[in-house]
Amino acid sequence: MSAVIRAPATLPRVATGGPPPPRPGARAGSIGLWVFMGVATSLFLLFAWAYVMRMSAGDAVALDLPPQLMLSSALLLAGSVSLALAAAAARDCEMAPTAANLARAQRLLLAGGLCAVAFLASQLWAWQTLLSAQVGPASHPAGSFFYLLTAMHGLHLMGGLVGWCWAAAVAWKQPASGAWRIGLCARYWHFMLAVWLAIYALLRWMTPEAARFICGVG
Repeated sequence: MSAVIRAPATLPRVATGGPPPPRPGARAGSIGLWVFMGVATSLFLLFAWAYVMRMSAGDAVALDLPPQLMLSSALLLAGSVSLALAAAAARDCEMAPTAANLARAQRLLLAGGLCAVAFLASQLWAWQTLLSAQVGPASHPAGSFFYLLTAMHGLHLMGGLVGWCWAAAVAWKQPASGAWRIGLCARYWHFMLAVWLAIYALLRWMTPEAARFICGVG
């Protein structure tokens, strides 16, 4: 009597090479970052409106911005692009953990952080230029807001660098689980770039005449 071989009820699951499952903490971190960016946006908007109101006063004078701010903008843009590419490379590393993918993610992550540090250095250079021209926080109506807005932005970016250090440490020690952290860093860098461009546009183009028109002051 021949034995009957029965097929197993279920077949073993075969890896398909699809996206990895969500990491613990990724969703909470994403929601927390969105909430923080919303609060920070409200804070910057309040100070921006205060600047518009101050520029509508009769003694307001437009500020000649130092040329270093163009360099600052380019550095922050480069950092934002680098981190976006680093996040994409980290996702590739999760799906195909090769040495080349890992090295590319690490290089781009490092470039994003270095660009942020260079941005802060260029901001200090701009401060030094204004102070050398006798434009201090208390000596110029627009100058006081320049220092306030750029300092606030710089402090927020320094906080982002703390998160960047955390993401970089994980990327070097546990590269397979660092993609979502790098993605959060990239999102925050995009936010910092958008805020900086708004600050730069406000400081450059919000003249006393435009501020008086917005505030309805004759």
